[in-house]
Amino acid sequence: MTPAYGVFAQYYDALTKNVCYAERAAHLDALIHKWEAPDLPDNILLDLACGTGSLSEEFAKRGWDVIGIDGSEEMLSEALDKKYDSGLPIQYLKQDMRRLDLYGCISVTVCALDSLNHLSEADDLRRVFARINLFSNAGALFLFDVNTEYKHRQILADECFVYELPDAVCVWQNHLQETAPDYPVTIRLDFFEQIEGRRYVRSTEEFTEHIWQPALLEKLLAETGFTLLEVLDGDTYQPPTDTTQRLLYVTRASGGQRTE
Repeated sequence: MTPAYGVFAQYYDALTKNVCYAERAAHLDALIHKWEAPDLPDNILLDLACGTGSLSEEFAKRGWDVIGIDGSEEMLSEALDKKYDSGLPIQYLKQDMRRLDLYGCISVTVCALDSLNHLSEADDLRRVFARINLFSNAGALFLFDVNTEYKHRQILADECFVYELPDAVCVWQNHLQETAPDYPVTIRLDFFEQIEGRRYVRSTEEFTEHIWQPALLEKLLAETGFTLLEVLDGDTYQPPTDTTQRLLYVTRASGGQRTE
């Protein structure tokens, strides 16, 4: 469930230059302030599956006390390099999101950019929700996004992309399985890194993303103590349409309940 993301972590930021983290953080921050409960006891935000820390950095710039958690040591190494450069007071922890373990409670959890699609079993997703609720203050918010069926079947599908990076070439290949309801897409990344003259070293990483249908998400959220506040298009922040590629869920935690 938690790939190592070795060479992928090294090139992750270059491969996601299309993501404007500052803009995304601003939209999420506005939603947080729209729905936040009054008099929550702290200003702690958990960036779950924080990757290379780009979103964590943006939330820290906006005044949040950020905890970033990821299961990949390589991703966290990139995040720590950014923290060293920025000097922002972000705490990073290496943890499996299904076994989230914190010292206290938080007021906001954000899990962005399809991270939950990497889980393969509904029970894993339920465990993640339960752990988040356990470490949330009563009334805390949980915002997360997931890929849609439309994105997997119409956008990712069986496409192949080639990216020319500063010192490598990445061949990105998707393979869609037309199996309802999760329509998994296996993503294979082949990196060709130039080392000496015309010599290249090839590294391959592979992972699979699964669809979580809205009915299942709503069921699991209710079972683990969350109230659904709204669902938006995760890219436009408007009501979803038939061609929405990412759904953004805004939920409220009951807080501190063991439902595992």
